[in-house]
Amino acid sequence: MTCDTDYITLHERLRALIGGVPHETANLANAAALLYESLERLNWAGFYLAEGKTLVLGPFQGRPACIEIPFGRGVCGTAAAEDRTVRVDNVHLFPGHIACDGASNSELVIPLHAHGEVVGVLDLDSPVFARFTDEDCAGLERFAAILESELFR
Repeated sequence: MTCDTDYITLHERLRALIGGVPHETANLANAAALLYESLERLNWAGFYLAEGKTLVLGPFQGRPACIEIPFGRGVCGTAAAEDRTVRVDNVHLFPGHIACDGASNSELVIPLHAHGEVVGVLDLDSPVFARFTDEDCAGLERFAAILESELFR
């Protein structure tokens, strides 16, 4: 599967939306909406924010979602606990997967940082198996880095 997203334009649009705006929740809400409208074959795009060692649901687009996810549990909790991007081609094969939406078949989760600490994750779900490519990972890691530089200084 090839990538169908123009990440340069997506990054420019994100900077235009959040640049100089001091409201974290509003910026994350706009970022989630931007991802949801810009990326094809998604059924969820949003954020979980760290409170201690628990991820709490933040701004998102898509179906209702799990409210709390412990670090180390599921794809989101694993990405947060291990401080690494986790791409899963088939979530049904992921040990400890949390099925917030039974329609999700693949997932990409990228940790967000402030002052060297994980402060949340960017979470993307798709009903398509193996939806996320290496190019998607790189483009979305850059998207996350823009959020970090603008919001979590």
